[in-house]
Amino acid sequence: MDYLCANFMKKITDYRKLLGVQKDAELKELKTIYRNLMKDWHPDKFQDSEEAKVEAETKSKEIIEAYHFLVSIAPETIALSKEEYDQTTGVCGIADFNWAGLVLTVHFLDGSAYEYFGVPKAVYVKLVNADSPGRFARRHIFNEFPYRNIAKLATA
Repeated sequence: MDYLCANFMKKITDYRKLLGVQKDAELKELKTIYRNLMKDWHPDKFQDSEEAKVEAETKSKEIIEAYHFLVSIAPETIALSKEEYDQTTGVCGIADFNWAGLVLTVHFLDGSAYEYFGVPKAVYVKLVNADSPGRFARRHIFNEFPYRNIAKLATA
């Protein structure tokens, strides 16, 4: 389990390094840094050189990915959506789930979806074989692994 957590933490560390932010960076700071980096690396600024433009496109995609990931796991984001998360995981049924590379993705009947990081294959196998996957996940996954929302709730 330590190895799995180390990989998750490395991803976070790499993204923070890319954006140049500290561990305690707040959402407002992340947003400001993100906007400034995107201004610096926007591909339209590099029209004179195709090579530089391609590099800027790659760099801007990395910046976007890092920003969205860090925002999605930020304590402020988690706190803002905690009630919604508890409602979804406590009441809604699971529509589908899959596991790949230590990341478990769970889709709920209300249209929301979450990624859980560092989920061992053994836990996934138990989920697959559980009489009630929802009950198993509530007891052993939903509040045990770091997560992020990857799909907003369906709006009526």
